[in-house]
Parts: sequence; structure tokens; C-alpha cells
Amino acid sequence: MIRALLLCACALLAAPSLSVAQAPAPAAPTNWQSLTPQQQQLLHSFQGKWDSLPADRQQALAKGSSRWLSMTPQQRASAQQRFGQWRAMSPQQRQELRQRFQQFKSLSPEQQQHVREQFQKFKQMSPQRRQELRKQWRQMTPEQRRRVTQRVALSGHRNLR
Repeated sequence: MIRALLLCACALLAAPSLSVAQAPAPAAPTNWQSLTPQQQQLLHSFQGKWDSLPADRQQALAKGSSRWLSMTPQQRASAQQRFGQWRAMSPQQRQELRQRFQQFKSLSPEQQQHVREQFQKFKQMSPQRRQELRKQWRQMTPEQRRRVTQRVALSGHRNLR
């Protein structure tokens, strides 16, 4: 059970902070004038080159600025902290995190909820206990990790019935 919590925690580390496109639809250019004044202020550094940006980049910036403006100060601080952690990662670590996030997104909504609940339990543990579980996880062989992953998946199915 404890090892299962660790696995769940690893699977969720990226979930709140990453955005992965499912099936990219053709993007239509976003007109600078269609942005709100608050979005224009937030994206002012892109104003001079806005029309030369690819349409999908324009849409991503517009969507991201809208989301940013809707956040509370606490949510913004949390997002900035996660972005700092992301930037500090090596390209290999980023790729591994993307893969774990894709695995999480491939779960059913019920399985995702189970993982979230297990992660909350993990977060409520003492820092010493979490560190101990991380150490145990790092010491496992790939085969041991695979078995733990399977047990977590099965326990999630049983708990959802």
C-alpha cells in the first residue's frame, strides 16, 4: 500500500502543471485586437511579432493569458513555482514527466480520481515518511516497480466497485 502511494504520487507530479494537446486541430490565427486589454498588457512583449507567430502559438498564448488572469494570487504563485521546477529539469526529466502525464491521462476518470486520492494521502504523510518511500522506490528494480504499478491499478479497480 505504501509503495502504491509513492507510485501514485509520481504519476501526479505533472498533472496540475502540464498541458498536453490531445489531437491538434488546425489553429486559426488570433487577431491581436481580439485580445482583452488585460491580455494585451500581459502579452505586450509579443505585440510587435504577434502576426508572425504560428496560429497555434497565438492561440496557446491567448488561452494561457486568459487562464493566468483568472487565477488567484495564490494560484499564480504556485504556477510560478511549478514553472521554475520545470525549467530546472533536464530534457530527459521533462520527457519522463511528459510520459508519466500521458500515462495518467490514459486512465479512466475513475482511475484518475483514485490516483488523486492516493496522492492526497501521500501528501498528508510526514516528510520523513515520504522521503523513506521515495528511497524505497528508487531502490526497486524495474520489475518490482512494474509489479507495484499493476497492484495499484488493480486496487484502484477494486476500490471503485
